[in-house]
Amino acid sequence: MQDTHYLQQLVKQQKSGIPAGICSVCSSSPFVIDAAILQAVKTGTPVLIEATANQVNQFGGYTGMKPADFRDHVLSRASELGLPADRVILGGDHLGPVAWQKQDATEAMDLAETLAYEFAKAGFTKIHLDASMPLGSEVTLSTEEIADRTVRLCKASERGFAEYRESCGAAVTVPPVYIIGSEVPTPGGSGEEDALSVTKPEALKEMLACFEEKFTAAGLADGAESPWSRIIAAVVQPGVEFGNDNVHEYAPEEATQLTEEAAEIPGIVLEGHSTDYQRESSLKKMVGDGIAILKVGPALTFAAREALYALAAMEDELCDAPSCFIEVLDQVMREDPSSWQGHYTAEEPESTLLRKYSYSDRSRYYMHRPEVKAAIEKLIANLSGNRIPLPLLSQYMPQQFIHVREGKLEAEPEQLILDRVRDTLSQYWRACGQEV
Repeated sequence: MQDTHYLQQLVKQQKSGIPAGICSVCSSSPFVIDAAILQAVKTGTPVLIEATANQVNQFGGYTGMKPADFRDHVLSRASELGLPADRVILGGDHLGPVAWQKQDATEAMDLAETLAYEFAKAGFTKIHLDASMPLGSEVTLSTEEIADRTVRLCKASERGFAEYRESCGAAVTVPPVYIIGSEVPTPGGSGEEDALSVTKPEALKEMLACFEEKFTAAGLADGAESPWSRIIAAVVQPGVEFGNDNVHEYAPEEATQLTEEAAEIPGIVLEGHSTDYQRESSLKKMVGDGIAILKVGPALTFAAREALYALAAMEDELCDAPSCFIEVLDQVMREDPSSWQGHYTAEEPESTLLRKYSYSDRSRYYMHRPEVKAAIEKLIANLSGNRIPLPLLSQYMPQQFIHVREGKLEAEPEQLILDRVRDTLSQYWRACGQEV
């Protein structure tokens, strides 16, 4: 049994000068989850898979899964694909009132406490506590108010973990680790800002000092294994983000003051959100600068969507009764624009282009819809059984064509989708210093 959490070991490596990092796979996509597990199987590394509060919560989120459902799905897939359960790290992202921002603070925070409790009770051991958003009629929040609400969330999480440990007995010895921070990029990608404001080092210091004071006053900082001692990372804005068709590349010189300040803080590294679409060289620089946790989500579902589009193009060449996957997906998105309006323009033809190809990949919110799932299943069935000629594969998926020729996979649709997602994942693994 482990004495310390894997992520605590990673922090120790960082603080000793070793540029260690980990990719945080933040997605509920079955293709992405399977690809991440297969990546860990191949490389012999742990895998960190996270669910957001919008995807998974006590009401099911937009996936229909509660925390225990998500846990069971990931662990079941890990077992089927050959990854031991002790190499799976489950995380909860943006655990707080983000899904209930329009409700008044009292009701929203009650729901947020239940959310944090349910995630910890289900065995999630990497918990991002995020109470940074104004609720109801609130306009802004002070750092003190955010810290007070974070304390409430932490207490709820600790209660959940206590129940989880009691239910599992002596098999569970390592309590959850926590991520804090209110300077968070817009989940899933932002708009089209020309410039980003990197977190000021003094803001990081002030936040940590305020949070420590609040945790201490609440009795959460007493002892070597206290919740405060298990805060391993702070979410900051290091100058990375993406919009619909643009990417703000990491510029180390702009984040130098921040990363140098963070390097001097014992026991805490930085967590980078919205690292999607960064070049591999930039990801590696981030890890080297102490941004040790690299969260990625839309870039992975974007890769899966690219693979599905490529398969649909091959299907059109080969099948008399195609799935019409692309058309079905777009129809569902047009019939219910709630998950892309406000992110994409409503004007044609740009609207259609963005629904299909935006970096923000709002189509990921529709892949679980019954009509879309049925189209994907038909697409895969239509192309299964050695139906894809290699020259056609070369036309639409040239990298996977090479992998098939090298004997690394077969020209079967599901294998091709997973391999395409792993192309992106491999960049993160290498950036974190892991052999691929």
